[in-house]
Amino acid sequence: MTIAIDEGFTRSAKAIGKQAGVDLRVATYPGVISTHDRSTVAKNIEDALVDQIVRQFTDADTPDGAPADGAQPGDREIVFTGTFEDVNEHFLRNQWSDGLPIVPPTLEKIEAFLRYTDRVPAEVLGVMHPSQAEATIWNVAVNGVMAGCRPEYMPLLVAIVEVMCDPAYGMKHGGSTPGWEAMIIVNGPIREQLGLDDKQGAQRPGNQANTSIGRFYRLYARNVPRFLPGSTDMATFGQMFRAVVAENEQACVDMGWQPLHVTRGFKPEDSVVTITSVRAASDPFSSAGESVERHLDLIVDWVKRMIEPYQSSRGYIESHVLLLTPVIASMLAKAGYGKRDVAAYLNQHATVPARYYEWHMMLGDHHTPETTLAGLVDKGELPAEWRLSDDPERLVPLLRPDTQWLIVVAGDPLRNRSAIYRQNFKQGYATSRKIALSGQGRRLAQ
Repeated sequence: MTIAIDEGFTRSAKAIGKQAGVDLRVATYPGVISTHDRSTVAKNIEDALVDQIVRQFTDADTPDGAPADGAQPGDREIVFTGTFEDVNEHFLRNQWSDGLPIVPPTLEKIEAFLRYTDRVPAEVLGVMHPSQAEATIWNVAVNGVMAGCRPEYMPLLVAIVEVMCDPAYGMKHGGSTPGWEAMIIVNGPIREQLGLDDKQGAQRPGNQANTSIGRFYRLYARNVPRFLPGSTDMATFGQMFRAVVAENEQACVDMGWQPLHVTRGFKPEDSVVTITSVRAASDPFSSAGESVERHLDLIVDWVKRMIEPYQSSRGYIESHVLLLTPVIASMLAKAGYGKRDVAAYLNQHATVPARYYEWHMMLGDHHTPETTLAGLVDKGELPAEWRLSDDPERLVPLLRPDTQWLIVVAGDPLRNRSAIYRQNFKQGYATSRKIALSGQGRRLAQ
């Protein structure tokens, strides 16, 4: 197989091909094609790409994408013996750590995690891309130890990896250039059983459960699917792992709102983890005033700052997160707004001028039928309300009506702030999983 790609993706293509065992040959386009004018593109294709493609088809040498030799160590095989410092240096050299010190995953520590599940250590939860490696109960425990988790977190860690393995979540896109990071939201009794924090500074490092479980996700993504910066992880900037968000369910009950997991079809007594990608986060912005609509309109203003028309113009179904402190959520609830009402308000009132929508869709210097509202409506890719007239100043929706909002109550109970976390297209789409307690984990519920 031969592919032609931008210069920045050469290492990534070769690494992914190698991990997948694909006979991959790569022809590299010099520079970034989307920033070149047409004459430069034509010249680069003629001068650089054509000869490379011909050589790739005619060269008999083994391509760089050939599968690597060598078996992976077994589950109980000791891969290294040494001091704490020696172990960390060894793991760092092999790209098995995130650059921070890890807890050495000894057999004794791993088995302590396994006691919190009745599932067989070798059970396969899924095959992960791009490495084609199996996600297992055993390597969940190994990475849980390394991340600094407690053994009793194991049921939640298993549920997190089940989400990562779910094709609907789209973990295979975890190395895309926007460099999105996961937001992990936990609901149900397990929040208190594990000591997760849902109040002031909820995403600040410091609480062991919130911090180490958030670290676990990124460490697991590095070690099993093997998303490594500069090769299989092509994040332009990237983000640090996020501390877990636990919803303040007591505040929800007090104001008559349903917690997130109930709005997603689970029972109140279920313990549930929901994971979604975060491409970017807003300021933790304040709102004030007696009119509840003023607070909502300020949230809408931030929606328009955070999200560009590209998503709705391409038909992506989005699942953004809106964090509300109990102060703001309570005001909305007293005015008769439920979570679904808030979501509907955002989708309805987030509008932009048609000329802005089309300008942002264009990306390059020239319009095509795919970058005009008229063209998209005519093709049936946008509803008719995007073309009620041809006035360039008319207001058109920014979001599709099926855009989802994961509305979560958390943070300082005495502050009037909200925050928006923008999801990354169809990558890391909001996915929930019920957390099953077994083994010693059943004691958590008693």
